[in-house]
This record gives sequence, C-alpha cells and structure tokens, in this order.
Amino acid sequence: MTMGEQKTIKPKAASARVDGRRERSRSSHRRIVEAMMELIAGGDLMPSAARVAEEAGIGLRTVFRHFDDMDSLYGEISATIAERVLPIVIAPYAGDDWRAHIRELARRRVRVFETMLPFRLAANIKRYQSPFLMGQYGQVITIERELVLRLLPAHVLSHRITAEALCATLSFQNWRALRHDQSLSSEEAGTVTAHMVEALIATLPAEG
Repeated sequence: MTMGEQKTIKPKAASARVDGRRERSRSSHRRIVEAMMELIAGGDLMPSAARVAEEAGIGLRTVFRHFDDMDSLYGEISATIAERVLPIVIAPYAGDDWRAHIRELARRRVRVFETMLPFRLAANIKRYQSPFLMGQYGQVITIERELVLRLLPAHVLSHRITAEALCATLSFQNWRALRHDQSLSSEEAGTVTAHMVEALIATLPAEG
C-alpha cells in the first residue's frame, strides 16, 4: 500500500467512525424518547433517569448525557403526539351547520385529549422550569381556542360570554379536570362535555 493510498483511506475510516458514533447517538436518543413515552403513558409523569435507562435498555450515563437537553426530548415527544392527533384535528367537517360542527369537535376532542392526557400532565409539571414548554403551552392553548371560534358564525361570536364558555368547555383544562380531578372515565367525561355543549348551544339563537 502506498502513502497516497493511506492518505486516501484514513479520512474515510475517520468519517465512518464519526458517522457510526452519530448514528449510535441518534439511536440512543430515539430509545430514550420512546422509553420516556412508555413510562409517562403508564402513569409515571416524572420518570427518573434510572427508570428511563432500564426501559430503554441503555446505560445510565448515556441517559444523563441526553437528559441535559430535556427541552429536546420533550420537543420530540410533542412532535410524536402531534403526528398521532393531527389527522383527527384536520379532518373536514360534514355539512354546513355550526351546531353539528361543534358537536363533532366535542367528539373529536375526546379522542385527541385522551391521547394527549398523560403527556400534557407531565409537561405541566415541568413547564414552569422550561421556557420551551411554557411557550409551547401558550401556543397550544391559542390553537385549541381558535379551532372552536372558527366554527362559530358571526351572530354566535357576538354572544361573547357564551362563545367563551364553549371554548372553556372544549378546553384541555376542562378535560383534565373531569378525568384527573373528578376521576371520571373517558366515556363519562365525554358525556359530561357533550351535555355542557348542548346546554350552551340551547342558549344561542339559530341566526342573527
């Protein structure tokens, strides 16, 4: 082997080692995120590094390296949950009647909020320590509210208090209170939410 050949091969070997380390790091990161999601979904809203390491099947030191960037981990969890619920959120509504749309939104939010529940509870614990989670919280609240308001015609929006009551009824905070604070089942919480929506709809005029 000539010196020229050695000079050509060595950079390739070094690059392969770097790529291998990067891929192992990405693989470990994915396993940590998946392990955290499994533990949170199972009810451990603040999983320790040791539990995550055990669940992921990797070393505790590796977990600590990735735990230094918790915002990144929670960001990936949020993105994964968003992928699961987005098809439900963006599906078109049938018909033109705003009442039917609001009722359908209430049914959809049972599925969306139930999927999100453990992860949003976990994020709520950490958001006061994380500007990223606090900012994300504000964005999600705004989006949830706008998704309700955009379904309401102008003459309904003019009844501001009732429109705000619909936003509150169809909020995650209400779902959390029903499921977590009042210990209702998903089915029971969905029935209560639907009852609240119907009571509010009944107070609104059919047209302006």
